[in-house]
Amino acid sequence: MSDPVPRQVTVPAARRNARKVALGVVVAGLVIAFFALDGQRYLSLDAVKPHRDALLEFTREHYLAALAIAFMTYVVATALSLPGAVVLSLTMGFLFGRWTGTVLVVFAGTIGAALVFLAARYLFADVARRRLGAFGERISAGFTENALNYLLFLRLVPLFPFFLVNLAPAFTNIRLSTFVAGTFVGIIPATFVYVNLGETLGRIDSLSGLVSMETLGAFLLLGLLALVPVFVRKWRGTRAAGN
Repeated sequence: MSDPVPRQVTVPAARRNARKVALGVVVAGLVIAFFALDGQRYLSLDAVKPHRDALLEFTREHYLAALAIAFMTYVVATALSLPGAVVLSLTMGFLFGRWTGTVLVVFAGTIGAALVFLAARYLFADVARRRLGAFGERISAGFTENALNYLLFLRLVPLFPFFLVNLAPAFTNIRLSTFVAGTFVGIIPATFVYVNLGETLGRIDSLSGLVSMETLGAFLLLGLLALVPVFVRKWRGTRAAGN
């Protein structure tokens, strides 16, 4: 008779792997279906602007339903890392105004980002950590030590793709609560700028050059301010080591 112990260890692992494969297939299938059905066409200025009057009328007549639909659309688009976040933010500002639109996008964007983070950690973190080995552990430890500051910098400076900042921290030891807090706070400035611009949606012809260099510079300064505590701690540590 074979020893039952290996089965008790192997079967749960096999089930976990099967669940991971199933989740990966579902996510990949949804993304593939989006592009196969030309979904990106609906998340463009050319698709939104001709229907602006109809969207406004629907929002006036069914305000709560419009809020719910807009919220879920933004969550799903973020969770699947679909293109069109800027267009969606502009549309939220156009339909709901700068304040309600900003609140909606910040909460929906944070939830969507957290779903990406959790999925990436569940599906790929173990494999990534094994592949990276000791080098990956050092990177993870350095990031985790000042996780909130680094995450705020990555969120505030619009040089890093949003979906990439959702994925990369999942391979470190950062806590979900820290990720959520850094994302929530970090996306507020850019969200407000884009949502506020959305109130003039009818006059926007292109997404290029939508944000001025002065505004981008302000985002960069905010990001650098988020790193000040890190620099201070490193400076104090260097002084203490020297003494």
